[in-house]
Amino acid sequence: MLSQGIRGKDIVEKFIRSSGPGGQNVNRVSTCVYLKHIPTGIEVKCQRERTQAQNRYLARRILLEKIKDLSRRERLNQKQKEEKLRRQKRKRPRRVKIKILEGKRRHSQKKQSRQKISFIE
Repeated sequence: MLSQGIRGKDIVEKFIRSSGPGGQNVNRVSTCVYLKHIPTGIEVKCQRERTQAQNRYLARRILLEKIKDLSRRERLNQKQKEEKLRRQKRKRPRRVKIKILEGKRRHSQKKQSRQKISFIE
């Protein structure tokens, strides 16, 4: 178990040869770490350090941060939806209600005045 709610079997881990400076160490050892969290589909690749262990640690930290950020955004979106629904359903003040109804009355009168008058002969 990596963190609360994230299991080790939910993560695919691969080791790849790094690129860039490092000489023989880079050419010989697979120090780049690739992690994928299967439930969310988040992928992380880390090749900052020269050792596989340090890159693995950093990649896991980055992955956890991304997962936390994703869940934080989802909670925020859900909270915004609930707040919007609450605002839509709240009872309007009496004056606002009267103003809305007056506007509707004016609009209906305007539409009635547009109707064609037909003469029957």
